[in-house]
Amino acid sequence: MHLSQCVNRAVQINPRGIATISGDTSRTYIEFKERIQRFAGGLKKLGLGVGDRIAILSLNSDRYLESFFAVPWAGGIIVPINIRLAAPEILFTLNDSESKFLIVDDAFAQLLPQLEGEMKSVKTIIFAGDGEPPSGSVSFEGLIEESVAVEDAGRGGDDVAGLFYTGGTTGRSKGVMLTHDNLVANAMNIVAAQKINSESKYLHAAPMFHLADCASTFGMTLVGGEHAFIPKFDPQDTLAALQRYKVTNCLLVPTMINLLVNCPQFDNYDLSSVQKVMYGASPMPEALLKKAMNMLPNCKFAQGYGMTETAPLLTFLDTDYHVLEGPKAGKLNSVGCAGLSVEIKVVDEDDNELPRGEVGEIIARGPMVMKGYWKQPEMTQQALKNGWMHTGDLGYMDEEGFIYIVDRSKDMIVSGGENVYSTEVENAIYQHPMVQECAVIGVPSDQWGEDVHAIVVLKEGQELSETEVKTHCAQLIANYKVPKSVSFDLGPLPVSGAGKILKTELRKPFWEGKEKQVN
Repeated sequence: MHLSQCVNRAVQINPRGIATISGDTSRTYIEFKERIQRFAGGLKKLGLGVGDRIAILSLNSDRYLESFFAVPWAGGIIVPINIRLAAPEILFTLNDSESKFLIVDDAFAQLLPQLEGEMKSVKTIIFAGDGEPPSGSVSFEGLIEESVAVEDAGRGGDDVAGLFYTGGTTGRSKGVMLTHDNLVANAMNIVAAQKINSESKYLHAAPMFHLADCASTFGMTLVGGEHAFIPKFDPQDTLAALQRYKVTNCLLVPTMINLLVNCPQFDNYDLSSVQKVMYGASPMPEALLKKAMNMLPNCKFAQGYGMTETAPLLTFLDTDYHVLEGPKAGKLNSVGCAGLSVEIKVVDEDDNELPRGEVGEIIARGPMVMKGYWKQPEMTQQALKNGWMHTGDLGYMDEEGFIYIVDRSKDMIVSGGENVYSTEVENAIYQHPMVQECAVIGVPSDQWGEDVHAIVVLKEGQELSETEVKTHCAQLIANYKVPKSVSFDLGPLPVSGAGKILKTELRKPFWEGKEKQVN
């Protein structure tokens, strides 16, 4: 498979259809392909060699999408950088990936002075913004205008198309090598699951550097659908874009959905065009999902579960199961069944498959599984043990093949010999009408080893006591799962670039000075 086939197919089936629309600028698929070919030609003229890495640090835009295809078209490997990183973390990504080029927009051009002199491999800066290009940089638009279109370099199959760095919530950030086969296989899984086509209109509201959004990036192109963009997620900007571009499909992480449905201006916008919202990247509290379904009664919801290492989709909970009654009810707490090309199992510590209903590690294999970690052979071997991707997620499978995530293994709390999965406690807390956001972590306890601690952000103008939170939880979950302590935060809680709450940051004050993070 080749990423170029996504573009070529779109031009064949929808040549004059809108490929991209950003602000007041829209381009057809014929124009989209020509810009990709010209940009690829410009990169080769600048000295791009086969397999060279090109990093991109930018907010969402049509140019970002063009880069996703132009870089591999020219024979290179794209390295999307997390826009939430600090300068030292950006430098690590650039130097670790040995990127030869760096694409930046207006928002990140200002960081260049902090990076100057520390970038060990970057030789050329390409400016993909609308303002004045930084001194010494090459203009993205100028490069397209001055270059001739070139044929696809022919890279495909097991050739690496992109290095996608994991969020680094634990330990050293790792570059995930995703091949052309990985990304196109995932695109096909998305098309089958989402049932998108050339009439679909997708809004890039989640950050484009992250595989949560990329899940639809290549699939939407493959079917010749329309891509619309906002620079970054903002509740009101997202609502306005959904209305303005008559968006049919989008992906939002639960944190974003929470902010969207709680936006005071929500009712001011016409969202009648929105047919389907896919969510993923972190667990969705059932109470929040029910609220979103009530507020968008004409919109269908679907869930995707996966990870960067699987390009990313592993399982999919279809819209048919997002119901509260009837024969397909009762699956809202699951993440659905294995995707079209995915084989999935739940195993014990020795990789023996467990009976249905028993909690173990979720592992998977298929054409969407990464080639490995960049320059990390031992870590690759460990993750891909016995030919299966070991997710590190704990869950179980029911008799109908639905997967239920109970937690990340690192988020499990052991209190008095009992395992407490934080997502269960969080789901209970989220059902309180005054709660805006919460996170549950394990804190050291002399008596129990670890205690369950909840950090709660209340909705504006609300007041709630620690006792009231505990009483509320006691009505919904077993006593040993009820938080022993509760703290209140003004919020928002710290999140990664993908929108996941950074529990490692929340744990630090409680575990400071201890050699181990378990007790």
